[in-house]
Amino acid sequence: MIETAVDGGVTRVMLSRPTRRNAFTEAGLRALRSAVTGAETPVVLLTGAGDAFSAGADLAVVAGLDREGAREFARLGQSVATAIEEAEAVVVAGIDGPARGGGVELALACDVRVATPRATFAETGVSLGLFGAWGGTARLPRVVGEGEAMDLALSGRTVDADEALRMGLVSRVVDEPAAVAAEIAANDPAALPVLKRRMRDDADQAVQHAREADAFADLVEQNASDLSW
Repeated sequence: MIETAVDGGVTRVMLSRPTRRNAFTEAGLRALRSAVTGAETPVVLLTGAGDAFSAGADLAVVAGLDREGAREFARLGQSVATAIEEAEAVVVAGIDGPARGGGVELALACDVRVATPRATFAETGVSLGLFGAWGGTARLPRVVGEGEAMDLALSGRTVDADEALRMGLVSRVVDEPAAVAAEIAANDPAALPVLKRRMRDDADQAVQHAREADAFADLVEQNASDLSW
């Protein structure tokens, strides 16, 4: 279900199961984790094939799970989202079409989220008596704030690209997400993972400041001969 292609400094990782709107089985989740963590470029662009980004978990799979299987499926999805978040590469979610449930959750784990005008977003699990369990209950409030997160999760409503931009769920609405990935990849490849780690650091402020200063000093030492306006 995963297809990869390298273009310069960007590895494009495509969710390619369009007949199921790129919904995930266990094998698909593992393949996505391997593709992202195994990328050797400074930037990864995550996209979906066909007319959707991802419908999230394949409900045909979920319906067949017992209690322990459901717990393990949730833990697998969480581990994939964490792997995306902690990947060495900067991961850009290019959302062109519907993102639902786990598709939203995987996008939330990415470092940058951009949408095309065709993108829509919804946490539809509540309508089925479920909820997103791939880390979304922690990441969604962090990204859009508690009020917006509660509204999205409890209502199950669908928001379009413009509303997603307003609430901070995405940072840009663009015609071609690949252009954003290329823009990021055009920067210094050594600085990108350092900046990502610093922005992701959730230690207390004093520790963050010390780590930030050390990381800055490392980069200055590495690049001093190239620094000029």
